[in-house]
Amino acid sequence: MNDTRSSGGVASWFAERVPQEWRAAAPAVDREEITVYLTLDVPETTGEVTQAERAEAVAGRIGRFREETRERRIGIAREAEHRFGRKVAWGVDCDGRRALFTHLSVPVMTRLRQPERQVLDTLVESGVARSRSDALAWCVRLVGQHSEEWLGELRDALESVQAVRDRGPAA
Repeated sequence: MNDTRSSGGVASWFAERVPQEWRAAAPAVDREEITVYLTLDVPETTGEVTQAERAEAVAGRIGRFREETRERRIGIAREAEHRFGRKVAWGVDCDGRRALFTHLSVPVMTRLRQPERQVLDTLVESGVARSRSDALAWCVRLVGQHSEEWLGELRDALESVQAVRDRGPAA
């Protein structure tokens, strides 16, 4: 049975499919995309290094990992896309830096009244965002940061509802 809705099912599949040496966190799942972040070891350096040198070492580690694992990541992503009906995005965390290799940018339709458009335009005019679309994404990220606990509880409740639906009779 393809578990196309449950993030727990997706996480379980990736936990068994991703090589253990990659150290994957539980994937983030939405309607269109599965995002898998892998944790990389901090590059070893000798002697005193500047912050800029350390940042370059981290960038080098991320770039090397991206190139060396490309074919394996593509193979796993193809399997997951077929199984779960969603695209797969890959990223890494290394020494506090997060890099996303591939991802979807999904258009979202919304109707905004003038006060909401003025908020977006202010963000654009001030240089916080390049466009209204970027400004809207910025607002969504800001709300997500400030309400993560509440959103987490809501996601947990939705998963419980889905679990009850899955145990019910087939339509």
